Amino acid sequence: QVHLVESGGGSVQAGGSLRLSCAASGYTDGNYCLGWLRQAPGKEREGVAGIYRGYISTGTYYIDSVKGRFTISLDNAKKTLYLQMNSLKPEDTAMYYCAADSVPCSPASVQRFAYLGQGTQVTVSS
Repeated sequence: QVHLVESGGGSVQAGGSLRLSCAASGYTDGNYCLGWLRQAPGKEREGVAGIYRGYISTGTYYIDSVKGRFTISLDNAKKTLYLQMNSLKPEDTAMYYCAADSVPCSPASVQRFAYLGQGTQVTVSS
């Protein structure tokens, strides 16, 4: 059973930065996908960023609204996923969830990943 624990959320002013972390456990090394979802009050959950780690290749995905501002990365030795969020905007305010899935998977399909963490709140004030 894959277990995901997020941390790093908080409140920040517009233009600021936050880094989210997700400690992952319970999966065997190999090909897999990890990613970040978010859900704002009254809105549908959306996939923010995803990463595919394969034996010989990696791939990433970002929703258009965060391209150039957010960076997803993976420290495989620590089994920790990160989301560096820069130039934050009030519209980035949401509960952010870490997600994981095993192959076959695509980083662009993060909304359909099988495993989900408990979430961490990000609030950006104007």
